[in-house]
Amino acid sequence: MTQVPVGAAEFSNLRTHVGRPLDRPVTLALAGAGARGTGYADLAAAGDIPVRITAVAEPRPRPRQALAEGHQVPEGGLFADWREMAARPRLADAVVIAVQDAEHLAAAEAFAARGYDILLEKPMATSVKDVDRIAAVAEAAGVTLTVCHVMRYTPYTVRLKQLLDAGRIGGIVSVQHLEPIGYWHFAHSFVRGNWRRTDESSFTLLTKSCHDIDWLSHIVGRPVRAVSSFGSLSHFRPENAPAGATDRCVTCPLAASGSCPYAAQKLYRTGLREGGVKRYFTRIAADELTEEAVVDALTHGPYGRCVYRSDNDVVDHQVVNLEYAGGVTASFTLTAFTPQENRHTKIFGTRGQLTGDGRTIEIHDFATDERTVIDTDNGGASAAEGHGGGDDGLIAAFLRALHEGRPELLLTGAEESRDTHRVVFAAERARLTGQVVRL
Repeated sequence: MTQVPVGAAEFSNLRTHVGRPLDRPVTLALAGAGARGTGYADLAAAGDIPVRITAVAEPRPRPRQALAEGHQVPEGGLFADWREMAARPRLADAVVIAVQDAEHLAAAEAFAARGYDILLEKPMATSVKDVDRIAAVAEAAGVTLTVCHVMRYTPYTVRLKQLLDAGRIGGIVSVQHLEPIGYWHFAHSFVRGNWRRTDESSFTLLTKSCHDIDWLSHIVGRPVRAVSSFGSLSHFRPENAPAGATDRCVTCPLAASGSCPYAAQKLYRTGLREGGVKRYFTRIAADELTEEAVVDALTHGPYGRCVYRSDNDVVDHQVVNLEYAGGVTASFTLTAFTPQENRHTKIFGTRGQLTGDGRTIEIHDFATDERTVIDTDNGGASAAEGHGGGDDGLIAAFLRALHEGRPELLLTGAEESRDTHRVVFAAERARLTGQVVRL
């Protein structure tokens, strides 16, 4: 789709809420042009709903300018800070909020007050109080607020939910669900990266797996009544550093010998040479995709630190046990200690078992003992691969809902996301206290 610059005079012709069809392109503002914000912008431009990106706020000049040039954002729509953009009269129908997690509440309040419909990156916020506040603010302002629960929008989930709703395995009795984060993904994001510390971001179950707790509620279709949880930071600690390890991978003999699976060179220099998913993470670690930039980042930046000598404190493994209304149970495991791969799920029903891996669904029918395999063919599950089609599905649904006035296309509203986030906070409280927490 060709992007067309929008003039200031057109900003006055903005919708007031989802529910009224548009006879023009949807206008979209971006608060944050990092990996997620840029990815959403690219998907919006590539879709079949006409869209104009009219404003972008990003403190880093290079990605801000790159996004502006790539999407023909008018010069008057460029801002170094999202607060500057929110202070202006409304510049778009909707805003994508993809700033750091701790800023979500302030950003949501500011843009809701201006009348923007909001697409909010997960998690909603970093405390129960802030989550509740965001939901209340959206309702009071009369705007649509959709959290980026992309797992709901994958072709795999859509098909799986259809099968369950059709009764293919009878009533759901219990669920087993695993999120295999991947050893090098965990080292990048939760040991060296932005989500490594609770005080600077939040706890792992919230920052990484609120997707999964929300997805389980979507699949089971009932509210959570009770939760327990256990987990800890077991491995990425100073006392587990191998003999001879140094503070940085570039000076470490273990990294040089190839004996450390978490060596920064293994991830980022491989990503530079080979591309693919690892290049996505290399692009985050270094300013440019050049050998010089990567070496400089590993020598001086956070992504070159030894995983045993960082300042991380979030858990590297956790189990969550959930009881839903009516007695349905689920067990969820997140762990760092896996390859990078799709989530794995088993759903146990009264008439059959469903096994899924994010792409393939297998149903074992108890009445006939027949097995049916369905391939949803939705691609890879990582962020670099579009979360198995979830990113594309979310953006398409959001833009179509705005353009055609069809809010029913949005699979979660602010209140439903608030409720599943409350489960996440309850699970963390259960982990910290060793108690069963009842909702």
